[in-house]
Amino acid sequence: MVKRGGRSGHKYIFVVGGVMSGVGKGISTASIGKILAARGFKVNLVKIDPYLNVDAGTMNPTEHGEVFVLDSGLETDQDMGNYERFLGRDLGPEDYMTSGMIYKSVIEKERNLEYGGKCVEAVPHVRDEIVERFKKAALLAKSDVTVVEIGGTIGDFQNALFIDAARVMHLQNPTDVLFVMVSYMPVPNTIGEMKTKPTQNAVRQLNAYGVQPDIIIARANTPLDNKRKEKLAISCNVQADHIISAPDVDSIYDVPLNFERDKLSDILLKALGKRAKQSSDFGEWKHFVEKVHNGSGTVKIGIVGKYFDTGDFMLSDAYLSVIEAIKFSAYGQGVKPEIVWINAKDIQNGTQPVESLAQYDGIIVPGGFGETGIEGKIMAAQYAREHKIPYFGLCYGLHMLVIEYARHVVGLENANTTEINPKTPYPVIDILPEQREKLARKDYGGSMRLGAYPCTLAEGSIVREAYGEAVISERHRHRFEINPVYVEQLEQAGLVFSGRWSRGDLKEIAELPRSVHPFYVGTQFHPELKARPLTPHPLFDAFIKAARQRTS
Repeated sequence: MVKRGGRSGHKYIFVVGGVMSGVGKGISTASIGKILAARGFKVNLVKIDPYLNVDAGTMNPTEHGEVFVLDSGLETDQDMGNYERFLGRDLGPEDYMTSGMIYKSVIEKERNLEYGGKCVEAVPHVRDEIVERFKKAALLAKSDVTVVEIGGTIGDFQNALFIDAARVMHLQNPTDVLFVMVSYMPVPNTIGEMKTKPTQNAVRQLNAYGVQPDIIIARANTPLDNKRKEKLAISCNVQADHIISAPDVDSIYDVPLNFERDKLSDILLKALGKRAKQSSDFGEWKHFVEKVHNGSGTVKIGIVGKYFDTGDFMLSDAYLSVIEAIKFSAYGQGVKPEIVWINAKDIQNGTQPVESLAQYDGIIVPGGFGETGIEGKIMAAQYAREHKIPYFGLCYGLHMLVIEYARHVVGLENANTTEINPKTPYPVIDILPEQREKLARKDYGGSMRLGAYPCTLAEGSIVREAYGEAVISERHRHRFEINPVYVEQLEQAGLVFSGRWSRGDLKEIAELPRSVHPFYVGTQFHPELKARPLTPHPLFDAFIKAARQRTS
């Protein structure tokens, strides 16, 4: 049964998954952080990915979802983006860890004789490294409570050491550690009844690790009834009122409010022996959620990308932050976004006529790498420019804007990026000088231009008006830049470079004046990474505003 906690030390909540992945463990973790923050506590959220990659940067987005870059430059899992959006603040690199990071650190210590000649093993040395990282994350965050999401599902070989590290921390300080299991409750079509047995088995599997869940968050299509709660309580040794119903909702931003209706923060705080510093403060959040559900009118946005194909399915997770940034700005302006996926390959090969883009109020070309669909993206940029459809290019989308303008306005036929055509006669996009050497020695992982850099904005520009300030800071993830050799030609032809790196000649933003086009902007950085529910990003605000004016 759930324990009543004492007041001894820093508090930890470990969130683990039962039955299957992909049912909302990350959103549950983010929501737990949100409801505790609403009670006045400082919370840091930690994501554990049990793969051996040192970071998320080398993984294909169609397989793993988008790479979320922190201010520090660390390339992380997309759940870190949800954490920042729910908490409304930046997280540090210590709030993310992978098995690859852990093993790399342990091996480096062994090479440096930091283990004093001992035989270095998974237990205790790897496990103890994990424990120390949990404690370091809490210390650096100066938080009251640390919520740790252990990736994967109970029974996965890969996450066993992380669960064991949590078990040891509970053994050492049982009043300071709680376990929350997020588990799926299926309703088979042929049976028509919600089944608890998979969750019962998942709890028994967790028990085999020496861990007993204190709280079960039961994910299902519909709310749990009392009978199901009682059955889980008896079978899983968890109090019935500590089984939280988490039915499907229209918006993930409803989840913290649903948790509070079940008094989850009270349950967590009582179990941890903490007194709430204040009553739940969800005023602004509730106002935002009301906008999510009650917008009048729509704005239709087409996203022209390449990371969509995964078997017979479309994977929107590859552009998760872009999607959320669009939503925040649309909701803030009282409209609902209608987001349509447009495969750049279909535009390129003519399967979807480029003229079909006329139906959209705005077009976004997001980040990416490689040649797949590049001509389709360039065609989309050209169509948006010529037909005055608001266009927003993000990183690679900026490159497409510049290539298109160089080809069709400046007259540099076959202009391209050296990423795609190293022998192009007009390399208007070229590799950053410091990146050339890195690629030559095959230094790929974590070696791009990453993280937050300052950018100075030109007076009178669309972006300066949007931000309302002269110098901004945004997050980057790229190896290629606008080639300074061609800047003067592009400027003479009317393209405005309205943002530059404050400590160098790197052009960060290109745009057309509003007298020429309502909104034609490309950024080298990724503004979507800093968009949040209660503070939409100013560039997305300006883009949505222009798109709305097109509909009126």
